[in-house]
Amino acid sequence: MSSSMSSMSASSQLNKTLRSHYLSLPQGGLCQVTYVWIDGSGEGLRSKTRTMESEPSDIDDIPEWIFDGSSTSQAESTKSDMLLVPVCMFRDPFALDPNKLVLCEVLKYDRKPADTNLRHACNKIMEKVKEFRPWFGMEQEYTLLGVDGHPYAWPTKGYPKPQGPYYCGVGADRAFGRDIVDCHYKACLYAGIKISGSNAEVMPSQWEFQVGPCEGIEIADHLWMARFLLHRVCEDFGVIATLDPKPVAGNWNGAGCHTNFSTETTRAEGGLDHIEMAIEKLRPHHAEHIRVSDPHGGQDNQRRLTGLHETSKIHEFSAGVSNRTASIRIPLQVDLDKRGYLEDRRPAANCDPYAVTAAIARTCLLKEEEEADILSDSEINELE
Repeated sequence: MSSSMSSMSASSQLNKTLRSHYLSLPQGGLCQVTYVWIDGSGEGLRSKTRTMESEPSDIDDIPEWIFDGSSTSQAESTKSDMLLVPVCMFRDPFALDPNKLVLCEVLKYDRKPADTNLRHACNKIMEKVKEFRPWFGMEQEYTLLGVDGHPYAWPTKGYPKPQGPYYCGVGADRAFGRDIVDCHYKACLYAGIKISGSNAEVMPSQWEFQVGPCEGIEIADHLWMARFLLHRVCEDFGVIATLDPKPVAGNWNGAGCHTNFSTETTRAEGGLDHIEMAIEKLRPHHAEHIRVSDPHGGQDNQRRLTGLHETSKIHEFSAGVSNRTASIRIPLQVDLDKRGYLEDRRPAANCDPYAVTAAIARTCLLKEEEEADILSDSEINELE
């Protein structure tokens, strides 16, 4: 076996022609529904599948289910049953129609939200601010690895050529893993995810896809399911997609999840003034937004937000037009049009989109007396 093949999973090398025979068998009117949820790490995704007697027409047709929370770091063995509450349904690009994927919220045995169920609070905030018609777009960067943890297609010893030719690059010496990217894109389109684009990123074997624009809670629902599809497609190809914000130390770009935000007012004529007002609201709450920029209170992002490699410094809030070293970037076209959206460049690739979008909506759109749990700027010093 070649060294390149040895870094791929064993299951990916099973006979896929044989597999396709079984997947093409008729189902007799029955439907497979795969439940997907976020586990106790706040980053990992889990899934399991059940049979339904007919194809569900909407989310209300899909029943709640349970799983063993003690096996996903979400419960103790003495009270291990956790509830899966369906919230968003998609077509299944792996088992195909009429089969479904369903994203679920996780509740404890007493029906309180699980510790890593950040959707519950996010949804409340999005309901409070829906009159503003908040739109979000999220740019998900990720890095392809072999199952040995080494970046996919990188030399076994040493490093590839320095960054420069890889961003949006074309060619066998510049684009590594495009098959995975193309398959993931089509899988998202089939599923009904609002994917809006993809491109090769600055570091070799690093890619990005974009989801949105979506209004309110939908952006995070769709991004989480797009992540599930990415991991599932990579499983078929025998490689890993990591959302680590700095997968390779040194002179290589990290991975973020830049978040674009607008409202009906910022999108209207003269909206740039409202964008600048939103930026000034974000400024004093920088610490809170760093805290929610990754699942570990900003600790992961500390490796990425160094002020180098197109990032801002983690302890400093900054904003600017067309500035990729700022915390908040106003795109050039937005500045020219005097309306549009802002880009928050702080969220890490492994952020929880429920936490990030809830924080932006809360800071920019809720009145000061409505805000809660805002960190003081001094708490960012804990990251030093």
